[in-house]
Amino acid sequence: MGGGGSSTRRVTFEADENENITVVKGVRLSDSVIDRMKEPSSPSGRPQHRSASGAVNDEELKKRIAEELALERARRDSEAQKRRLFGRLLERERISSNEHLTRAILRERAATEEERQKAQRFAKQLEEKDRELKKHDAYYKEQLARLEERSAQFYKVTTEQYQKAADEVSARFK
Repeated sequence: MGGGGSSTRRVTFEADENENITVVKGVRLSDSVIDRMKEPSSPSGRPQHRSASGAVNDEELKKRIAEELALERARRDSEAQKRRLFGRLLERERISSNEHLTRAILRERAATEEERQKAQRFAKQLEEKDRELKKHDAYYKEQLARLEERSAQFYKVTTEQYQKAADEVSARFK
């Protein structure tokens, strides 16, 4: 009995010797439904037996059972619909959570890749600076060597000129 469509089903029932209602063909009724069906519908408070008015009472009883079955079916359908809606909500929440997690992972991967590329750029810049410093170091060492050579030549020339001038002054005053 599922779904919202209406179905026609014949339900047969009969009263036993104790005036209890027995439902056949596997239809289950709750205790409250059975208690309500047992209540006398006549103002005298006595259970009515089949008589000329028994057909009316049977019809009324059949109508009440049909109403109770319809209410029970509606309740089950409502509960099933609630479960389906809750299941859908849970599924949507799970999907949303998965999408959020996926987006966070992708953002983190992109940030990691960006950091890696930035580190590579800095490493290249550092290597370039290092090459440039080595080039400058070699240039300045070369310039220092030239200056030392010129200074040594200048010292040699100056010393020679001083010695020559000193020898001339000494030879003149001897």
